[in-house]
Amino acid sequence: MGQQSEYQVSHICSLQVMANRLRRHSLISTAVAGSGHPSSCLSAAELVSTLFFSFLRFDVSDPDNPLNDRFILSKGHAAPLLWAVWAEAGAFPVEKLSTLRQFDSDLEGHPTPRNPWVDIATGSLGQGLSAGVGMALVSKMDRIKNHIYVLLGDGEVAEGSVWEAAALAAHRKLNNLIAIVDVNRLGQSQETMFGHDVESYRHRFQAFGWRSEVIDGHDIEQLLNVFNRALRVRNRPFAIIARTVKGKGVSFMEDRNGWHGKPVKQGEELERALAEVGNSEPVTRLTMSHPPSRPAGIAKAGKSVSDPEYAPGQEIATREAYGFSLTKQGAVNPRVVVLDGDTKNSTFSEKFAQAYPERFIECFIAEQNMIGAAAGISALGKIPFASTFACFLTRAFDHLRMAAISQANIKVCGSHAGVSIGEDGPSQMGLEDLSMMRAVAGSTVLYPCDGVSAERLVALAADTPGIVYIRTSRPKTPVIYTAADQFRIGGSQVLRRSGQDVATVVAAGVTLHEALTAYEALKREGISVRVIDLYSIKPLDSETLQQAAVETGRVITVEDHFPEGGLGEAVLTALRNLPCRFKRLAVYGTPRSGSPKQLLHAFEIDAQAIIQAVKEISGD
Repeated sequence: MGQQSEYQVSHICSLQVMANRLRRHSLISTAVAGSGHPSSCLSAAELVSTLFFSFLRFDVSDPDNPLNDRFILSKGHAAPLLWAVWAEAGAFPVEKLSTLRQFDSDLEGHPTPRNPWVDIATGSLGQGLSAGVGMALVSKMDRIKNHIYVLLGDGEVAEGSVWEAAALAAHRKLNNLIAIVDVNRLGQSQETMFGHDVESYRHRFQAFGWRSEVIDGHDIEQLLNVFNRALRVRNRPFAIIARTVKGKGVSFMEDRNGWHGKPVKQGEELERALAEVGNSEPVTRLTMSHPPSRPAGIAKAGKSVSDPEYAPGQEIATREAYGFSLTKQGAVNPRVVVLDGDTKNSTFSEKFAQAYPERFIECFIAEQNMIGAAAGISALGKIPFASTFACFLTRAFDHLRMAAISQANIKVCGSHAGVSIGEDGPSQMGLEDLSMMRAVAGSTVLYPCDGVSAERLVALAADTPGIVYIRTSRPKTPVIYTAADQFRIGGSQVLRRSGQDVATVVAAGVTLHEALTAYEALKREGISVRVIDLYSIKPLDSETLQQAAVETGRVITVEDHFPEGGLGEAVLTALRNLPCRFKRLAVYGTPRSGSPKQLLHAFEIDAQAIIQAVKEISGD
């Protein structure tokens, strides 16, 4: 046997021993925690040991190095395995594994970026591949020669978002993306849809344009060979379909239902499991490969964004102003990347696409993947703006929820909000989006009413960390602000006020213009009202709202949104301890097709309805 062959045999043996060390860590840490998913860890032990200690190029001391390869554990319930392999790689002491799932530990039950060696929070299954697509796109964009590895469970491959991601990855020829499917046959409650029919998975990925191969996921020699082939593939992503056994290495867990999410008990049961896993001392010391040295600093924003150039009274839709503002952001900030779901000629993100095609990503009609990819893009330091109709974002809500847990820096624009879109009808009307986006942890929610405020709020969104939602409208509305007007996160604009105001009307977007029309009509009748543009729905300008409530004693909110969770409820929360009268105008009931004017009138959110509400609440 030659020297090289001896080395190969020794290396394979060490990788197998490492796999068993990972099994031991997973069994012990979950037993100590009293909860967790050790059986899902055991099936993937060889997959992870081979990847980390033979192929993954990663500087453990510098997890943010943009040249690092990336690993996403999409099957996030196998977090104990992830923590074990990072500990073995030197990220933190092995002894820390005993803190799994403790309140003061960053070794959480499912991965989150509280741990610096995690880029993306996972655990809501079917999302990791989308994030991997986003990361692979960034690497291509920045001409970085790294690889993105995503480990999926076979159960989560039933999720539609996996196939949205698979389709875009093939379309974009992401040969730097490698998916590993751990086909261990068993889900949480029963056998998965295809069980151990690994050919079904191979055919599916192949049909989506991937190169896919089936291997024995416990055979390290096969794993070494398939990873080498995956690194050489051109013009398409690679899927490794690994046939594995859930609970591998522990006889009373192997391929048995009922062990998902169930740790072994400390004591005799744990000792038996560890004895079956066997010796854990490596034949040779295993270390991770390093990427090239970190490059110079990331490009940052250059000169300031130019001012809006609209004339007072000029009519422009806020969705169109959004597109103009994106191009301005693109001109000064090379980190801005724009995604759209085949609505770019309606959201007007096409303006950015025309100006900066290399930083524009057409995601097609696949909103879940669009948001998931945006999270991956954000994790690598870019500032993604993702846009589609507001109503279609509802199907991506879980990805938005997980993006918040990932501490993602995503900007989302929902256009065609409310009944004001008119004739297209209720299926196209975003009427739940404010409620949805307000509920996202740490989110910012903005709602411009004209071209100036739209441009200013987009610029603020780019500079505001976290998930920022911008609600834009379809109808053209008159410009009421000038370039001199100032906007801030958590602010508002008091547009009309006097010492004789009998009520305060709070509105945003389309209904703000209805409120101004109502103001003029009431003024002609000798009735004064205060008008507030609540362009920042979250956080809220509570101080201004409370002052108005105290000074006028009556508050009316008007919004092109369902009453639940929208602007009105946000304002009511801010005023909850004040003795003022309150009335909400919102879209009650299911809308229908019609002209914008008809619909605003029918659902009593137009100027006439505001006038009537003011008279009723003030006793006139």
